[in-house]
Amino acid sequence: MSYLDLVIAFVPQLVLILLAAQLFGYLARFIGQPKVVGEMIAGVVLGPSLFGLFWPELQQSIFIADTMPILYFGAQLGVGLYMFLVGLEFNTRLFKTNARSAIGVSVAGMLVPFMVGALLCIWLQDIPGLFAAGISYTNAAMFMGAAIAITAFPMLARIIYERGLAGSAIGTLALAAGAIDDASAWVVLAVVLASFGGGAMLAVKAAIGGIIYAWLMLTQVRRWLQPLADKVEQSGRLSALQFVFVLALFAISAYTTEWIGLHAVFGGFLLGVAMPRGKLTELVTARLEKITVYLLLPMFFTYSGLKTQLNVLASFDMLMIALIILAASIFAKGVACWGAARLGGADNRTAMAVGALMNARGLMELIIINIALKFGVIEQGLFSIMVLMAIVTTLMASPLFQLVYGRHMPKNDASPPAATQQSVTASG
Repeated sequence: MSYLDLVIAFVPQLVLILLAAQLFGYLARFIGQPKVVGEMIAGVVLGPSLFGLFWPELQQSIFIADTMPILYFGAQLGVGLYMFLVGLEFNTRLFKTNARSAIGVSVAGMLVPFMVGALLCIWLQDIPGLFAAGISYTNAAMFMGAAIAITAFPMLARIIYERGLAGSAIGTLALAAGAIDDASAWVVLAVVLASFGGGAMLAVKAAIGGIIYAWLMLTQVRRWLQPLADKVEQSGRLSALQFVFVLALFAISAYTTEWIGLHAVFGGFLLGVAMPRGKLTELVTARLEKITVYLLLPMFFTYSGLKTQLNVLASFDMLMIALIILAASIFAKGVACWGAARLGGADNRTAMAVGALMNARGLMELIIINIALKFGVIEQGLFSIMVLMAIVTTLMASPLFQLVYGRHMPKNDASPPAATQQSVTASG
């Protein structure tokens, strides 16, 4: 097919993707769920699990193989820009000032999932269709631990800000613990990808290169970008040239982490964290947020959904595996964080609320398992099971939090900036 034919063939796909995302996003909000939950479900619905199950010929005529590279590019660009936006909204001051108080919850939220992941992999590693052939037990256990430990940090922030808990004890505890857990999980995933893909030397290159690159981004690059931030702060506007410069930095950062041996999303996230806070980050977020959340992220959900085959759960054995992984994930994250919060002195209601928030996986889970599938760490069966786990634990978060902490809570004066409100409302 010519490039023009590919573009023409891709248009019906894009229209269907956007309509499905908006429809399911609206339905999710109607029942009190975050919009991202509906978009995640929409991606699965458009795949072989539902649309392809009942109307296989129509589904295949719309999602033709020749256009998959276009969908893949949009999906990867979307998830890269999303992680950049997450980095822009990452509250480094909150992370520093509340890290100590969140250590207990964070350690439990990492240690127990990795212990559970290690135990599960003793049984799961030899079952066909889950892990790649030849993967070591260590890599399988580390991936499983990271996948269980990940938290839907943007959705966690959204729930806290919407309920006026920013700056409160529970808000700062959950946000700081979630930030520490997610950072740790991404580091572990980076080590797994490096060691699985090219042996010890590549793993060393990724680890050392990642540390050096993170140090450069968070110290030198932040200082180098300060004059740009000051100029934008004074003028109150972001010129087209300045915006293109930021996008060029994003591309360079993503390429650099890919070259080191990590995934490109690490580069986007680190650049976002490194950007000086103020008018610059607000204006960059305002320009990127809508196209990322409303156009590109639905492409990522659909691309994930096209690889999700829930019919694997039609097998009794695979269904039991899925239910065991789901139950183990809820215990390892939610119950462990609840217990740690209680041991740290929190009352039962606060501890249960922290456990409910930390248990959600959301979009972060989809990102981590898509990377693992791309690098050949896991196979289709485990990918589909983990998609199901991500959706179920995300669906649980808001109702559980409301049940244990209450619908009406006292408001505080800590409100997020406008850009943060937009981002956390649309993200998961």
